[in-house]
Amino acid sequence: MKFDTKVIHSGSESVDPTYNSVNTPIYQTSTFKINSPEKHSKFQYARTSNPTRADLEQTIAQLENAEYGIGFSSGVAAIDAVLKLLKSGDEVITSKDLYGGTYRIFNGIFKNFGIRFHFVDLNKTDEIISHINKNTKAIWLETPTNPLLNIVDIKAVSKISAKYQLKLVVDNTFASPFLQNPLDLGADIVMHSTSKYLGGHSDVIMGALVTSEKTLADKLYFIQNASGAIPGPMDCFLTSRGIKTLHLRMQRHCDNAKAIAYYLKSHPKVEKVYWPGFSGHPQHELARKQMRNFGGVVSFALKKNKEDIAIEFIKKLEIFTLAESLGGVESLVGHPASMSHASIPKAKRKKMGISNALIRLSVGVEDAEDLISDLKNALV
Repeated sequence: MKFDTKVIHSGSESVDPTYNSVNTPIYQTSTFKINSPEKHSKFQYARTSNPTRADLEQTIAQLENAEYGIGFSSGVAAIDAVLKLLKSGDEVITSKDLYGGTYRIFNGIFKNFGIRFHFVDLNKTDEIISHINKNTKAIWLETPTNPLLNIVDIKAVSKISAKYQLKLVVDNTFASPFLQNPLDLGADIVMHSTSKYLGGHSDVIMGALVTSEKTLADKLYFIQNASGAIPGPMDCFLTSRGIKTLHLRMQRHCDNAKAIAYYLKSHPKVEKVYWPGFSGHPQHELARKQMRNFGGVVSFALKKNKEDIAIEFIKKLEIFTLAESLGGVESLVGHPASMSHASIPKAKRKKMGISNALIRLSVGVEDAEDLISDLKNALV
């Protein structure tokens, strides 16, 4: 089945045996009738499982060519569940270029429980291998990275993780299953903040994990149930509805982002544009090989490296909305240094390349000419 058909028809074949609803109903219930103490039904208590959630979990798994999907109350809750697979003394190798919320839970929470994190350049094989020891249990990567849009070679890293018997976890939020399927490239677990492109309408907070390894899935289902960071049925319904237009939205996101990236690149007030579609991007060829398109996020730095310059620009925008998050149908603008990556110390941000002049655009599905006109007026 082709992807464009999958987004419409993935999920349970019959989740509404009473009325045969075309869409999965919202099962707004905390518990389910059990016919006999000796024989429990498939659904018993909604923290453990819910038909609306089960349908969405199956859908996301199918979009990622996975066997198992596990839903969570947020993307960070999904990250939390993966880290609960570890124990004190374990070590994780991850990227120097990382989403601020991921850095926060790594360094601010799980570091306190004795888990050690190494932040390295994941495109340098020698640097990864030099940090592997008997305590190393996993490699965590995101690609494209947030907010500098670096591309990490999933297949190359997967070869290292397989050789040293490590688990490879890939945050696929920025790409979505429309552009990239990390399990096909050797990942063990794929994470999504489904609040972003999968939901696509900025109206739900939710996360998900997928895997094809039953042992991993069983452990993650246990953590999901035991810790209870589950999404509600309405969250699952909204995300399922959003997924049905994922292919249409993502193509428009990519097309608009391309037009904006080229416009910004030619503007005299712009110092640098971060977008993997440029032939001059350091991982352009890798992006072409690993992804089906270049995504809907464009970051850029203004020539004067001062926070007030970026803020002055942002205040002039009328169509782009200053807001956290990304991946919705509307175009958003963010200032990573004071928003998504504010939890990272300033010195570390500087090493990562996140300056006060850096601006991140989540390019929506509006008319590209209107978006460019908005940027043009703000750059005057």
